Amino acid sequence: MTGGSGFIGSNFIRYILNNSGHIDIDVTNVDALKYGSNPENLKGLEANGRYSFVQGDIADYALISKIIANADAIVNFAAETHVDRSISTPEPFLQSNVVGTFTVLEALRKFNPKAKFVHISTDEVYGDIVEGSFNEDDALKPSSPYSASKAAADVFVLGYTRTYDLNACITRCTNNYGPCQFPEKLIPKTIIRASLGLKVPLYGTGQNVRDWIHVEDHCQAVEAVMNNGQPGEVYNISSKAEKTNLQVIKTVLDCLGMDDTAIEFVEDRPGHDVRYSLDSTKIRQDLGWRPRHNFEQGVEETVKWYTSNEVWWKNLADEKVLSPAPWKLDW
Repeated sequence: MTGGSGFIGSNFIRYILNNSGHIDIDVTNVDALKYGSNPENLKGLEANGRYSFVQGDIADYALISKIIANADAIVNFAAETHVDRSISTPEPFLQSNVVGTFTVLEALRKFNPKAKFVHISTDEVYGDIVEGSFNEDDALKPSSPYSASKAAADVFVLGYTRTYDLNACITRCTNNYGPCQFPEKLIPKTIIRASLGLKVPLYGTGQNVRDWIHVEDHCQAVEAVMNNGQPGEVYNISSKAEKTNLQVIKTVLDCLGMDDTAIEFVEDRPGHDVRYSLDSTKIRQDLGWRPRHNFEQGVEETVKWYTSNEVWWKNLADEKVLSPAPWKLDW
């Protein structure tokens, strides 16, 4: 697993290691431990004989080649993911998301071309859509440096799969939420700012729409693709829980016993996509995956996790991370 100390990657590692059906799987986590990663996400696994950690960058060809040479499967979670940061400082997104993915692909084609490769992408590569939902064959129209870097990585994966006959799949998922998500993201940022007595910033009118999925449901979808996804195929992952940003923040505030007076409408960020929506019929029909979490219940559980684990986020949630306009800052 690359990027296994981040939000989704760490949840996936715990899901694999804690599932009795996976007792024959050993996990090596390769992570550079940049700002979005946190060793605390995997605290307690050091004593697990099936888990090992290697600190390193996926753009380090010598390191990656050595690690994946004997792997049965590689799941690529490693990425710079925050849109606002990409607007302010795009270059790290090119290096991590494009050069990093290219490096893994090169190592695979030379040293382990038959290994299963699952590349974790995003719904943002399609751009926004006012009505209907994107399917896997729709054109990629990214709107930010972040989504452009992810789209470029996707195209590299598809090109390498066809040219070099790699056993690779791509997953594109909607917005995730759950425990261990970095505090700059919408739901944890709302929880933390509100808990600290700070106003909760809401971009523009708050009517931008996202489809929200619990991270554990995403992990189960990735597992299904890792086990049964077909080479060269793309799988959309969505829960059909579309909410405006205003609805999301109100749901979080309600769980905290707070009302709309905690909200502060702020300037909208540049290029803000109006609506994301994915058609996940393919993964549901072909691989039998279904989401299990209800949005309201999942958010309530997530709020309880953050309010009960202040020690986890306290040193991460500085003034800059919690900024109401992070795209204006120098990262």
